[in-house]
Amino acid sequence: MDSVLVVGESLVDIVHGADGRTTEYAGGSAANVAVALARLGRRVRFVTAWADDERGRVLAGHVAAAGVELAGDPHVLTRTATAAATIGADGVATYEFDLEWRVPDVRDEPAPLVLHTCSLGAVLEPGADGVLALVERLRDRATISYDVNARPAITGTGPQVVALVERMVSASDIVKASDEDLAALYSTIPEEAAARALLALGPAAVVVTRGGEGATWVHEDGVVEVESLPVRVADTIGAGDTFGAAVIDALWERDLLGADRRAQLRALDPGTVAEVLAHAARAAAVTVSRPGADPPYRHELD
Repeated sequence: MDSVLVVGESLVDIVHGADGRTTEYAGGSAANVAVALARLGRRVRFVTAWADDERGRVLAGHVAAAGVELAGDPHVLTRTATAAATIGADGVATYEFDLEWRVPDVRDEPAPLVLHTCSLGAVLEPGADGVLALVERLRDRATISYDVNARPAITGTGPQVVALVERMVSASDIVKASDEDLAALYSTIPEEAAARALLALGPAAVVVTRGGEGATWVHEDGVVEVESLPVRVADTIGAGDTFGAAVIDALWERDLLGADRRAQLRALDPGTVAEVLAHAARAAAVTVSRPGADPPYRHELD
């Protein structure tokens, strides 16, 4: 059975709501993607890190409940990572992180159909070099998907961060970045120019998400846009992760994943791209409609 290998951080979101209540949720960008894909019925193997503590056990139970398999022993940290998320009146979350990241020893066989990495896992040392090495080891067999999901609160901004992002983009086939990610990386140039700067590094497409303002697929032949679905927003935690997972799911459904599908991925027609983005928008709409990173199951989209 084909699988996706998801590589990156897990953490506990400590959510301070607009109503003054505090709630803890299992999360982390990579963990959210892994759970989202598993709920969509995909076989998921997960490379991540947490500690042997109470929050680590919460994370272990969360991914196991979704059917996610661990591709290595995650117990390589002394303290499970957390992100304190403060929810504004509009449902948008801002974060403060207590996090370190290391890559455990990885069982990369059987070779995945697609490898997805994202956010802090791709740029935060000492784990980032291990992520890149794994990507390079598997690139001749798997599609590489990368979600920038910048976190300036922990990584800062500037040339060093941009260089780490760009080296991962150069090794990727599909890159996702929000409008906020592009502004953090390239504050002096317009959004589409920033997306095309990433595209010039080699991926087949750069998908730009803009929250409630829709999303755009940028490729060599132009752009394809899709609107977001109207929805009552509980909060935005995990929305971008769900969108990225659903893009992978839609490409998988159309037999467009795997290293031998790179040419087809670059030659996608606008109609197919629009279908992929619409599927991702539907999935993200479900996630923002309920608290925490709680992505949809397949039956909720069908």
